[in-house]
Amino acid sequence: MEQVATVIISPHIDDEVLGCFAFLGPRTRVLYGGVEDRPDVSGAARVAEMQRVADQLGFGWDLLENVVNQYRLEDLIEPIERCLNEYRPDTVLIPQPSSYNQDHRAVYEAAIVATRPHDQNWLVPRVLVYEQPHTMLWPIAEAVEPTVFCEIDIAAKLAAYGGYASQVRGHRSPEVVEALARLRGAQMGRPFAEGFGLKRLVLPGGTALG
Repeated sequence: MEQVATVIISPHIDDEVLGCFAFLGPRTRVLYGGVEDRPDVSGAARVAEMQRVADQLGFGWDLLENVVNQYRLEDLIEPIERCLNEYRPDTVLIPQPSSYNQDHRAVYEAAIVATRPHDQNWLVPRVLVYEQPHTMLWPIAEAVEPTVFCEIDIAAKLAAYGGYASQVRGHRSPEVVEALARLRGAQMGRPFAEGFGLKRLVLPGGTALG
């Protein structure tokens, strides 16, 4: 059984780079909810983009076969549980529930169920909630406040995002991605960062708290 340090639950291809670039590397596995054909780009082309980004950054991935924009909670829970039980990560990252995109909300809810305290499932010690530009620009509900910050190389993040040429839009343009990273960096006293909400942190026994 392979163990990885981090599992990222990504509703769609490119969400992992937009929200979790700091964690992408050889000890990370990304679980994608699905991919679709669009009038301007096929699903196969999007997977090819993702594979190039994965090769560049070194992470592994799995792709579920859900219908994009129609994700159902009951179809997501078991695959996420299976992924966490297989890879037994120290950290899992799940998307903001404040997204106007129903797939993101469905993935968040399913991931919360899959990471619940359970006597048979793997208990992930650290569960973080990641944000994306659209959850800042137009939240459907109050967003999870970032309280955990990771400094990033913004040039490297934008280079990785550039691998998703078919997905670049005005509301998640490189300029918007950089502006959000600059804001989070200012919150931690660094030039650029990503921010995360903390859902769970299990400290090792004997850790001094005072």
